Amino acid sequence: MTPDNVVYAAAVWIIPLVIAIVFHEVAHGLMARALGDPTAARLNRLSFNPLRHVDPVGTVILPLALALAKAPVFGWAKPVPVDGTRLRNPRWGMVAVALAGPGMNFALAAVAAVALGVLFGGAEAPPQGLAGFVLANLVNFLLINIFLAVFNLLPLPPFDGGHVVQGVLPRRLAVEWAKLARFGFPLVIILLVVVPMIWPGASIVAKLVGPPADWLVRQYLGFAQAFS
Repeated sequence: MTPDNVVYAAAVWIIPLVIAIVFHEVAHGLMARALGDPTAARLNRLSFNPLRHVDPVGTVILPLALALAKAPVFGWAKPVPVDGTRLRNPRWGMVAVALAGPGMNFALAAVAAVALGVLFGGAEAPPQGLAGFVLANLVNFLLINIFLAVFNLLPLPPFDGGHVVQGVLPRRLAVEWAKLARFGFPLVIILLVVVPMIWPGASIVAKLVGPPADWLVRQYLGFAQAFS
């Protein structure tokens, strides 16, 4: 297969995306268990087996369609169940659980940067064949993890950033904020798909996610050079 092949183009995006979102979800569950809630562990959702976390639409169909359309690739997995009432400190524990997912993505991006520096930092020309496939996966793995981390830190439900906002708000406001979660999926579709179609200049991805993600990518690539 060559980079122009449809299967190749889809694989170099979907493979790193699935790994990134599975680790993201498992990180939520691991943090919850560390803080007193064993729900995810008891339901065997701390497994790194992608089949336990795959959402047919968010993990397969949507990313595949975006990859084939050469659009920005994003997706989601089945949320890891967390019972906030079982955390030792429910309010701040949920903040920590929410931040664990993006934190894992930032850590995975660092791993990708190190691998890029070690494996390809001294390359004089773009590698071909299997090496080229590995390089494409590593680059996309770095990009996807940074994008997912920044994207999930948006201060809106159902994103992780929305849970952080709920945790820091006064309790009465936090209760009202939590009610927005029921509108989470429609809100995502409206903000990410409908609004940009009607008003291209109002794209949340372009305005709020793109600039910090681009800056972080440059920092991580600079970090990679230290290992070349």
